[in-house]
Amino acid sequence: MADKLESIRKLLDQTDRTIVEALAKRQELVREVSELKIDDESNIRDTEREEELLDKITKLAREVGLDRYFAEQLFKDIIHHSVRFQTHSLVDHQNEQKNADTVRVAYQGTDGAFSHQAAFRHFEERYAQVDCFGYDTFRQAAEAVKEQKVDYAILPIENTTAGSIRETYDLLADDKLHIVGEEAIRIIHCLLALEDIPVDRIRRIMSHPQAIAQCSNFLATLHDCKVESYIDTAMSAKKVLEDGDLSQAAIAGSYAADIYGLKILKRDLANQSENFTRFVVVGPQSVDVDPQIPCKTSLLMVTSHDKGALVQCLNVINEHDIRMTKLESRPKPNEPWKYQFYLDIEGNIANPEVNVALQELEQEASSLKVLGCYPAQVGNGDQ
Repeated sequence: MADKLESIRKLLDQTDRTIVEALAKRQELVREVSELKIDDESNIRDTEREEELLDKITKLAREVGLDRYFAEQLFKDIIHHSVRFQTHSLVDHQNEQKNADTVRVAYQGTDGAFSHQAAFRHFEERYAQVDCFGYDTFRQAAEAVKEQKVDYAILPIENTTAGSIRETYDLLADDKLHIVGEEAIRIIHCLLALEDIPVDRIRRIMSHPQAIAQCSNFLATLHDCKVESYIDTAMSAKKVLEDGDLSQAAIAGSYAADIYGLKILKRDLANQSENFTRFVVVGPQSVDVDPQIPCKTSLLMVTSHDKGALVQCLNVINEHDIRMTKLESRPKPNEPWKYQFYLDIEGNIANPEVNVALQELEQEASSLKVLGCYPAQVGNGDQ
Protein backbone atom coordinates (compact mmCIF):
# COMPACT_ATOMS: atom_id res chain seq x y z
CA MET A 1 0.00 0.00 0.00
CA ALA A 2 2.71 2.48 1.05
CA ASP A 3 4.90 1.56 -1.94
CA LYS A 4 2.02 1.99 -4.38
CA LEU A 5 1.07 5.35 -2.86
CA GLU A 6 4.67 6.56 -3.14
CA SER A 7 4.79 5.41 -6.77
CA ILE A 8 1.60 7.34 -7.59
CA ARG A 9 2.95 10.45 -5.87
CA LYS A 10 6.10 10.28 -8.00
CA LEU A 11 3.92 10.13 -11.11
CA LEU A 12 1.96 13.14 -9.84
CA ASP A 13 5.22 15.06 -9.34
CA GLN A 14 6.32 14.20 -12.89
CA THR A 15 2.93 15.26 -14.26
CA ASP A 16 3.06 18.55 -12.34
CA ARG A 17 6.50 19.25 -13.80
CA THR A 18 5.17 18.54 -17.29
CA ILE A 19 2.30 20.98 -16.73
CA VAL A 20 4.64 23.74 -15.53
CA GLU A 21 7.05 23.17 -18.43
CA ALA A 22 4.12 23.31 -20.88
CA LEU A 23 2.94 26.60 -19.37
CA ALA A 24 6.47 28.00 -19.71
CA LYS A 25 6.55 26.90 -23.36
CA ARG A 26 3.15 28.51 -23.92
CA GLN A 27 4.41 31.74 -22.40
CA GLU A 28 7.33 31.80 -24.83
CA LEU A 29 4.84 31.51 -27.69
CA VAL A 30 2.80 34.34 -26.15
CA ARG A 31 5.98 36.44 -26.09
CA GLU A 32 6.48 35.80 -29.82
CA VAL A 33 2.85 36.67 -30.57
CA SER A 34 3.20 39.87 -28.54
CA GLU A 35 6.26 40.97 -30.55
CA LEU A 36 4.43 40.34 -33.84
CA LYS A 37 1.36 42.28 -32.70
CA ILE A 38 3.50 45.25 -31.67
CA ASP A 39 5.31 45.28 -35.02
CA ASP A 40 2.11 45.27 -37.11
CA GLU A 41 0.04 47.27 -34.56
CA SER A 42 -2.54 44.52 -34.11
CA ASN A 43 -5.05 44.53 -31.26
CA ILE A 44 -3.94 42.84 -28.07
CA ARG A 45 -7.25 41.10 -27.49
CA ASP A 46 -8.97 38.90 -30.04
CA THR A 47 -12.20 38.05 -28.23
CA GLU A 48 -13.44 35.84 -31.07
CA ARG A 49 -10.25 33.80 -30.91
CA GLU A 50 -10.57 33.57 -27.10
CA GLU A 51 -14.14 32.24 -27.34
CA GLU A 52 -13.06 29.67 -29.94
CA LEU A 53 -10.22 28.56 -27.67
CA LEU A 54 -12.50 28.15 -24.64
CA ASP A 55 -15.00 26.21 -26.74
CA LYS A 56 -12.25 23.84 -27.89
CA ILE A 57 -10.98 23.41 -24.33
CA THR A 58 -14.41 22.49 -22.92
CA LYS A 59 -14.95 19.96 -25.74
CA LEU A 60 -11.50 18.47 -25.17
CA ALA A 61 -12.15 18.28 -21.42
CA ARG A 62 -15.35 16.34 -22.09
CA GLU A 63 -13.48 13.92 -24.37
CA VAL A 64 -10.79 13.12 -21.79
CA GLY A 65 -13.14 12.99 -18.79
CA LEU A 66 -12.06 16.24 -17.14
CA ASP A 67 -14.47 18.60 -15.41
CA ARG A 68 -15.41 21.14 -18.10
CA TYR A 69 -15.97 24.00 -15.66
CA PHE A 70 -12.56 23.43 -14.10
CA ALA A 71 -10.85 23.39 -17.50
CA GLU A 72 -12.68 26.54 -18.64
CA GLN A 73 -11.79 28.49 -15.49
CA LEU A 74 -8.17 27.38 -15.71
CA PHE A 75 -7.84 28.57 -19.29
CA LYS A 76 -9.60 31.84 -18.51
CA ASP A 77 -6.77 32.47 -16.04
CA ILE A 78 -4.21 31.49 -18.67
CA ILE A 79 -5.79 33.87 -21.21
CA HIS A 80 -5.90 36.64 -18.59
CA HIS A 81 -2.18 36.17 -17.95
CA SER A 82 -1.47 36.25 -21.68
CA VAL A 83 -3.39 39.53 -22.13
CA ARG A 84 -1.68 41.00 -19.08
CA PHE A 85 1.77 40.18 -20.48
CA GLN A 86 0.93 41.64 -23.90
CA THR A 87 -0.46 44.78 -22.25
CA HIS A 88 2.76 45.38 -20.33
CA SER A 89 4.85 44.65 -23.42
CA LEU A 90 2.94 47.23 -25.46
CA VAL A 91 3.20 49.89 -22.74
CA ASP A 92 6.94 49.26 -22.38
CA HIS A 93 7.37 49.49 -26.15
CA GLN A 94 5.44 52.75 -26.44
CA ASN A 95 7.39 54.31 -23.59
CA GLU A 96 10.80 53.25 -24.94
CA GLN A 97 11.43 50.62 -22.28
CA LYS A 98 11.44 47.68 -24.66
CA ASN A 99 15.19 46.99 -24.52
CA ALA A 100 15.73 47.46 -20.79
CA ASP A 101 17.29 44.39 -19.17
CA THR A 102 17.24 45.46 -15.52
CA VAL A 103 14.71 47.31 -13.40
CA ARG A 104 15.29 48.67 -9.89
CA VAL A 105 12.29 48.66 -7.57
CA ALA A 106 11.91 50.11 -4.07
CA TYR A 107 9.45 48.73 -1.55
CA GLN A 108 8.74 48.98 2.17
CA GLY A 109 9.97 46.00 4.15
CA THR A 110 12.52 43.27 3.66
CA ASP A 111 12.92 40.12 1.60
CA GLY A 112 9.72 38.10 1.78
CA ALA A 113 7.35 41.02 2.36
CA PHE A 114 4.11 41.10 0.39
CA SER A 115 5.35 44.29 -1.31
CA HIS A 116 8.49 42.39 -2.33
CA GLN A 117 6.30 39.65 -3.77
CA ALA A 118 4.13 42.20 -5.62
CA ALA A 119 7.22 43.82 -7.15
CA PHE A 120 8.38 40.53 -8.65
CA ARG A 121 4.84 39.74 -9.77
CA HIS A 122 4.64 43.02 -11.67
CA PHE A 123 8.09 43.11 -13.27
CA GLU A 124 9.64 39.63 -13.38
CA GLU A 125 8.38 38.52 -16.81
CA ARG A 126 9.21 41.85 -18.42
CA TYR A 127 12.84 42.19 -17.34
CA ALA A 128 15.80 39.82 -17.31
CA GLN A 129 16.75 41.10 -13.85
CA VAL A 130 14.60 42.66 -11.13
CA ASP A 131 16.64 44.32 -8.37
CA CYS A 132 14.50 45.03 -5.31
CA PHE A 133 15.53 47.36 -2.49
CA GLY A 134 13.74 47.30 0.83
CA TYR A 135 13.23 50.45 2.93
CA ASP A 136 11.93 50.94 6.44
CA THR A 137 9.06 53.24 5.44
CA PHE A 138 6.79 53.99 2.48
CA ARG A 139 8.18 57.52 2.37
CA GLN A 140 11.76 56.29 2.06
CA ALA A 141 10.75 54.01 -0.81
CA ALA A 142 9.07 56.93 -2.57
CA GLU A 143 12.07 59.21 -1.95
CA ALA A 144 14.31 56.61 -3.63
CA VAL A 145 12.37 57.21 -6.86
CA LYS A 146 12.72 60.99 -6.62
CA GLU A 147 16.45 60.66 -5.90
CA GLN A 148 16.85 58.33 -8.92
CA LYS A 149 18.20 55.51 -6.76
CA VAL A 150 15.55 53.24 -8.30
CA ASP A 151 13.31 53.24 -11.35
CA TYR A 152 10.04 52.59 -9.50
CA ALA A 153 8.53 52.10 -6.07
CA ILE A 154 5.66 49.76 -5.32
CA LEU A 155 3.34 50.96 -2.56
CA PRO A 156 0.25 49.31 -1.03
CA ILE A 157 -2.78 51.57 -1.34
CA GLU A 158 -5.77 49.52 -0.18
CA ASN A 159 -6.71 46.17 1.31
CA THR A 160 -10.07 44.45 1.04
CA THR A 161 -10.10 43.76 4.79
CA ALA A 162 -8.31 46.68 6.45
CA GLY A 163 -9.24 49.41 3.95
CA SER A 164 -7.06 52.22 2.60
CA ILE A 165 -3.40 52.75 3.42
CA ARG A 166 -3.65 56.49 3.88
CA GLU A 167 0.07 57.22 4.04
CA THR A 168 0.35 56.14 0.41
CA TYR A 169 -2.40 58.58 -0.61
CA ASP A 170 -0.50 61.39 1.10
CA LEU A 171 2.71 60.47 -0.74
CA LEU A 172 0.95 60.51 -4.11
CA ALA A 173 0.27 64.24 -3.76
CA ASP A 174 3.95 64.85 -4.59
CA ASP A 175 4.40 66.39 -8.06
CA LYS A 176 7.51 64.27 -8.68
CA LEU A 177 5.66 60.94 -8.43
CA HIS A 178 3.36 59.44 -11.06
CA ILE A 179 1.29 56.26 -10.91
CA VAL A 180 2.33 54.09 -13.86
CA GLY A 181 0.75 50.76 -12.93
CA GLU A 182 -1.09 48.72 -10.36
CA GLU A 183 -0.86 45.21 -8.99
CA ALA A 184 -3.12 43.15 -6.76
CA ILE A 185 -2.11 40.02 -4.91
CA ARG A 186 -4.05 37.74 -2.64
CA ILE A 187 -2.77 38.02 0.91
CA ILE A 188 -2.58 34.63 2.58
CA HIS A 189 -1.43 35.17 6.15
CA CYS A 190 0.32 32.24 7.80
CA LEU A 191 1.56 31.57 11.31
CA LEU A 192 5.30 30.92 11.08
CA ALA A 193 7.59 29.43 13.73
CA LEU A 194 11.03 27.81 14.04
CA GLU A 195 9.64 24.30 14.39
CA ASP A 196 6.38 22.50 13.65
CA ILE A 197 4.93 22.80 17.17
CA PRO A 198 1.34 23.07 18.49
CA VAL A 199 -0.11 26.58 18.23
CA ASP A 200 -1.00 26.58 21.94
CA ARG A 201 2.72 26.58 22.77
CA ILE A 202 3.21 29.98 21.14
CA ARG A 203 3.47 32.82 23.68
CA ARG A 204 4.40 35.76 21.44
CA ILE A 205 3.22 36.66 17.93
CA MET A 206 4.66 39.54 15.91
CA SER A 207 3.49 41.14 12.69
CA HIS A 208 2.69 44.38 10.91
CA PRO A 209 -0.33 46.23 12.41
CA GLN A 210 -2.31 45.75 9.17
CA ALA A 211 -1.76 41.99 9.28
CA ILE A 212 -2.76 41.88 12.95
CA ALA A 213 -5.98 43.75 12.14
CA GLN A 214 -6.73 41.39 9.25
CA CYS A 215 -6.26 38.31 11.49
CA SER A 216 -8.07 39.61 14.59
CA ASN A 217 -10.59 36.74 14.71
CA PHE A 218 -7.88 34.09 14.82
CA LEU A 219 -5.82 36.02 17.38
CA ALA A 220 -8.86 36.34 19.65
CA THR A 221 -8.96 32.55 20.01
CA LEU A 222 -5.45 32.38 21.51
CA HIS A 223 -4.78 32.31 25.24
CA ASP A 224 -1.67 33.34 27.16
CA CYS A 225 -0.22 34.78 23.97
CA LYS A 226 1.05 38.33 23.52
CA VAL A 227 0.50 40.00 20.14
CA GLU A 228 2.99 42.72 19.21
CA SER A 229 3.13 45.14 16.29
CA TYR A 230 6.30 45.01 14.24
CA ILE A 231 7.73 46.96 11.31
CA ASP A 232 6.78 44.48 8.64
CA THR A 233 5.42 40.95 8.19
CA ALA A 234 8.63 39.65 6.65
CA MET A 235 10.77 41.45 9.24
CA SER A 236 8.79 39.75 11.99
CA ALA A 237 9.54 36.39 10.32
CA LYS A 238 13.21 37.29 10.15
CA LYS A 239 13.20 38.19 13.86
CA VAL A 240 11.68 34.81 14.76
CA LEU A 241 14.58 33.16 12.95
CA GLU A 242 17.21 35.42 14.54
CA ASP A 243 15.83 35.11 18.09
CA GLY A 244 15.73 31.32 17.93
CA ASP A 245 12.88 31.19 20.46
CA LEU A 246 10.45 28.28 20.00
CA SER A 247 7.69 30.18 21.81
CA GLN A 248 7.71 32.99 19.22
CA ALA A 249 5.85 33.14 15.93
CA ALA A 250 5.17 35.63 13.16
CA ILE A 251 2.22 36.31 10.90
CA ALA A 252 3.59 36.55 7.36
CA GLY A 253 3.29 34.95 3.95
CA SER A 254 4.49 31.54 2.79
CA TYR A 255 7.02 33.44 0.64
CA ALA A 256 8.68 34.64 3.87
CA ALA A 257 8.59 31.10 5.28
CA ASP A 258 10.56 29.87 2.26
CA ILE A 259 13.14 32.64 2.50
CA TYR A 260 13.79 32.27 6.24
CA GLY A 261 13.31 28.52 6.54
CA LEU A 262 10.38 28.70 8.96
CA LYS A 263 7.59 26.20 9.47
CA ILE A 264 3.97 27.06 8.67
CA LEU A 265 1.84 26.17 11.68
CA LYS A 266 -1.44 27.43 10.22
CA ARG A 267 -2.55 28.97 6.92
CA ASP A 268 -5.29 31.41 5.88
CA LEU A 269 -5.54 33.34 9.14
CA ALA A 270 -7.34 36.40 7.75
CA ASN A 271 -10.88 37.26 8.83
CA GLN A 272 -11.92 37.30 5.18
CA SER A 273 -10.85 34.49 2.86
CA GLU A 274 -10.82 36.85 -0.12
CA ASN A 275 -8.12 39.11 1.25
CA PHE A 276 -6.38 41.18 -1.45
CA THR A 277 -4.02 44.12 -1.35
CA ARG A 278 -3.83 46.55 -4.25
CA PHE A 279 -0.47 48.17 -4.90
CA VAL A 280 0.38 51.14 -7.10
CA VAL A 281 3.62 51.37 -9.05
CA VAL A 282 5.03 54.90 -9.02
CA GLY A 283 7.75 56.36 -11.20
CA PRO A 284 9.35 59.73 -11.96
CA GLN A 285 7.42 60.18 -15.22
CA SER A 286 3.93 59.43 -16.48
CA VAL A 287 3.36 56.82 -19.19
CA ASP A 288 1.40 56.85 -22.43
CA VAL A 289 -1.09 54.00 -22.76
CA ASP A 290 -2.46 52.73 -26.05
CA PRO A 291 -6.21 53.48 -26.46
CA GLN A 292 -7.00 49.77 -26.91
CA ILE A 293 -5.79 49.01 -23.36
CA PRO A 294 -8.40 49.39 -20.58
CA CYS A 295 -7.09 52.17 -18.35
CA LYS A 296 -7.55 53.59 -14.93
CA THR A 297 -6.90 57.27 -14.21
CA SER A 298 -6.21 58.44 -10.65
CA LEU A 299 -7.02 62.03 -9.68
CA LEU A 300 -6.42 64.37 -6.75
CA MET A 301 -9.20 66.93 -6.44
CA VAL A 302 -9.90 69.82 -4.06
CA THR A 303 -13.41 71.27 -4.00
CA SER A 304 -14.69 74.63 -2.83
CA HIS A 305 -16.62 75.05 0.45
CA ASP A 306 -19.83 75.90 -1.42
CA LYS A 307 -22.85 73.74 -0.72
CA GLY A 308 -23.02 70.73 -3.04
CA ALA A 309 -19.54 71.37 -4.51
CA LEU A 310 -18.49 67.71 -4.37
CA VAL A 311 -21.79 66.53 -5.86
CA GLN A 312 -21.41 68.96 -8.77
CA CYS A 313 -17.93 67.62 -9.47
CA LEU A 314 -19.12 64.02 -9.37
CA ASN A 315 -22.02 64.91 -11.68
CA VAL A 316 -19.48 65.93 -14.33
CA ILE A 317 -18.06 62.40 -14.27
CA ASN A 318 -21.53 60.87 -14.39
CA GLU A 319 -22.68 63.07 -17.27
CA HIS A 320 -19.84 61.76 -19.41
CA ASP A 321 -20.79 58.17 -18.54
CA ILE A 322 -17.44 57.53 -16.84
CA ARG A 323 -17.33 54.90 -14.12
CA MET A 324 -15.74 55.92 -10.82
CA THR A 325 -14.17 53.02 -8.92
CA LYS A 326 -12.73 54.85 -5.91
CA LEU A 327 -13.44 57.97 -3.85
CA GLU A 328 -11.31 58.71 -0.78
CA SER A 329 -11.21 61.89 1.28
CA ARG A 330 -8.12 63.10 3.15
CA PRO A 331 -7.46 66.24 5.23
CA LYS A 332 -5.59 68.88 3.26
CA PRO A 333 -2.09 69.37 4.75
CA ASN A 334 -1.64 72.58 6.77
CA GLU A 335 -5.25 73.67 6.16
CA PRO A 336 -7.48 72.52 9.07
CA TRP A 337 -11.01 71.37 8.16
CA LYS A 338 -10.30 71.40 4.44
CA TYR A 339 -10.31 68.18 2.45
CA GLN A 340 -8.95 66.80 -0.78
CA PHE A 341 -10.37 63.82 -2.65
CA TYR A 342 -8.65 60.93 -4.39
CA LEU A 343 -10.61 59.44 -7.27
CA ASP A 344 -10.06 56.47 -9.57
CA ILE A 345 -12.00 56.50 -12.83
CA GLU A 346 -12.05 54.02 -15.68
CA GLY A 347 -10.74 55.65 -18.84
CA ASN A 348 -7.70 56.86 -20.71
CA ILE A 349 -6.87 60.58 -20.61
CA ALA A 350 -6.05 60.26 -24.32
CA ASN A 351 -9.72 59.42 -24.93
CA PRO A 352 -11.52 62.61 -26.13
CA GLU A 353 -14.56 61.99 -23.90
CA VAL A 354 -12.39 61.52 -20.81
CA ASN A 355 -10.27 64.52 -21.74
CA VAL A 356 -13.33 66.78 -22.05
CA ALA A 357 -14.67 65.48 -18.74
CA LEU A 358 -11.40 66.32 -16.99
CA GLN A 359 -11.41 69.82 -18.48
CA GLU A 360 -14.93 70.40 -17.17
CA LEU A 361 -14.02 68.89 -13.81
CA GLU A 362 -11.02 71.22 -13.58
CA GLN A 363 -13.37 74.17 -14.07
CA GLU A 364 -15.75 72.91 -11.39
CA ALA A 365 -13.13 72.00 -8.75
CA SER A 366 -10.81 74.34 -6.89
CA SER A 367 -7.88 72.25 -8.17
CA LEU A 368 -7.40 69.01 -10.06
CA LYS A 369 -4.28 66.92 -10.56
CA VAL A 370 -3.85 63.73 -12.62
CA LEU A 371 -1.82 61.33 -10.47
CA GLY A 372 -1.48 58.84 -13.29
CA CYS A 373 -3.12 57.06 -16.21
CA TYR A 374 -2.11 53.40 -16.39
CA PRO A 375 -3.25 49.92 -17.49
CA ALA A 376 -6.03 48.68 -15.23
CA GLN A 377 -5.43 45.35 -13.57
CA VAL A 378 -8.03 45.67 -10.82
CA GLY A 379 -11.77 46.25 -11.16
CA ASN A 380 -11.89 46.49 -14.94
CA GLY A 381 -13.31 43.27 -16.27
CA ASP A 382 -10.97 40.47 -17.30
CA GLN A 383 -8.19 42.94 -17.96
